[in-house]
Amino acid sequence: MRFTALFLALTCSIVLAQNAANSSSQPQPKIVAVPLALDHNRVVINADIALPNGSTERVRAWVDNGNPELYISRRVAMVLGLAITCGDKQCGAPPPGAIMIGGMKISLAAVHEATIPLKSVAAAAVIASGLNAEINIPSTVLRNYDVLVDFPGHEFTIGQPGSLKFKGIKAKVIVNADTGLVQVPSQIENKKYNLGLDVGSSISFLSGELFDKLASAHPEWPHMTGAIGPANMWGLEDEPNWKLMRMDRVQYGPVFLTSVVAVDFPKDRMAFFETRAGTPTAGLLGAEALLNYRIGLDYAHSTAYFEIGRTFNFPDFDVIGLILRPEDDGGFTILGIADYGGKPSVAEVQAGDQLVAVDGIPVRGSTMGQVWLMLGGEPGKERRLTVERGGKQFSVIAKVQHFLGETDASDTSKAKSRRN
Repeated sequence: MRFTALFLALTCSIVLAQNAANSSSQPQPKIVAVPLALDHNRVVINADIALPNGSTERVRAWVDNGNPELYISRRVAMVLGLAITCGDKQCGAPPPGAIMIGGMKISLAAVHEATIPLKSVAAAAVIASGLNAEINIPSTVLRNYDVLVDFPGHEFTIGQPGSLKFKGIKAKVIVNADTGLVQVPSQIENKKYNLGLDVGSSISFLSGELFDKLASAHPEWPHMTGAIGPANMWGLEDEPNWKLMRMDRVQYGPVFLTSVVAVDFPKDRMAFFETRAGTPTAGLLGAEALLNYRIGLDYAHSTAYFEIGRTFNFPDFDVIGLILRPEDDGGFTILGIADYGGKPSVAEVQAGDQLVAVDGIPVRGSTMGQVWLMLGGEPGKERRLTVERGGKQFSVIAKVQHFLGETDASDTSKAKSRRN
């Protein structure tokens, strides 16, 4: 019996060793393309992580080229067996060596430390409330590859430098050598600015100074107060006071974009963003302005490619005018109500109320993108909101409004806003 058990154990060891050798001998793909999901305009893909026992586990990864820092969830850090140390606001750990995307090994060696958000046990499997992802892929990692984000085709491609054959109009860009952050030489009102390229952001931002200057020069441009729709980024306390404006035209490198919605960058955050960019900048363009394009990034040659994939006006701001905060327990708190036509766009609702359901569909456990899909639709469409206040639930009928619409509906040349 002992001999048989020993023989079986030895045989299994040989087979496992041979399988491992065969696996390691297989050449790594130089380029892979995987489906992407757009969630609140954020690019989310599947990735695999290698566990200490030799197996792999699939996780959701957020393509975050506007952020040089690596974030992982506490759950992922624990299953990887990383040494976690915590402070008052967040935790940290040595990063894993790599992740796998579509069978291709993506090295994380450029990252010195992984940030782990300090969250409750119930939210241990997310890096940010309202986002279904357990790891981000930051600019410090992406800069070592060729990258293509195909918004119309819902596909993400990554490859070794020189492996992708980019199409579209190309533009020389500024790539920060340390962080991989990208700045695109641009023009607004015939004046030159650098604007960041950030497909990880759901909305575009301008410095407060430039925002106010343009708003003063163009009172006819639609504007409002309150971070609704894709501008409702994370549910920060000051989002009800954010100013939004729909710009008529922006030249972004060689591409002309129309009807671009931008938020004013709070001064302290703008200063932080500019310091991290490492070069003078006036803001950034987020995914909301680029959804019609395939965006190629040839980091090695500091070149971006813009290929038009479709011409479509996304009704991102035809929504119910709530400003929300996703909570760690999966719920959603109403931070504020945007005005429409000089009065609150939703009656009977107060800041601090909990949004429980939309048309009978519970919102708890949903992502920000999923909730905003529920709150959107054709202007004038009624939605039944279930709201909770002080432990009691009640229903409110709210209408979808056409926020940031043209001030003069009879001006058909402006009413046909499009991105092309």
